[in-house]
Amino acid sequence: MVLQRISIGLFNRVKRSMYVVLKGDSMRIVLKILHTLAAAGMLGGLLAYFVLLLASPQDSASAVLDMRLSILSVCNYLIVPSLVISLTSGLLSMIVHKPFMDKGWALVKALMGILMVKAVLGLVGAKASAAADFAKQIAAGEMTEVSLEKAVSGEWGMIWLILLLIAVNYVLGVWRPRFVKLRPHPTA
Repeated sequence: MVLQRISIGLFNRVKRSMYVVLKGDSMRIVLKILHTLAAAGMLGGLLAYFVLLLASPQDSASAVLDMRLSILSVCNYLIVPSLVISLTSGLLSMIVHKPFMDKGWALVKALMGILMVKAVLGLVGAKASAAADFAKQIAAGEMTEVSLEKAVSGEWGMIWLILLLIAVNYVLGVWRPRFVKLRPHPTA
């Protein structure tokens, strides 16, 4: 009973202090930092994916399997979590900072974020996971390498598409072009 009161009291203090720290501009700044770090993490993960495809030895079935498992780890532990944090923090920043709701560039970024989710999940689900499964089957002697090549034929295109979406999102976030006003301001 006493421990429960102490834990509730500590929880309430932490909750109040978090509210003080993360209100207004502080919350906007925290979300901006999270958004930027997550976008950098996703870009780094995609570049690691790129380097693994280019530089990993592919002379044996076990080497291909190791490369594909490494790519799958990069996707599962870096690219997808970074995407989730980036998209969530971007959408939350639109909620916290109301002027973003009227900015065309912010809405374009939000729509492109949804496209990026589709592309990344397509890359991870259809390409990286399937390729890892095919590589396991090739290493076990159950399949030929031709099946793996067919499974990953669009892999480079997906990577370039995602890198292009990231680049356009960076440009929109820095440049912040003026699009047509979405809500007309009332005249006095």
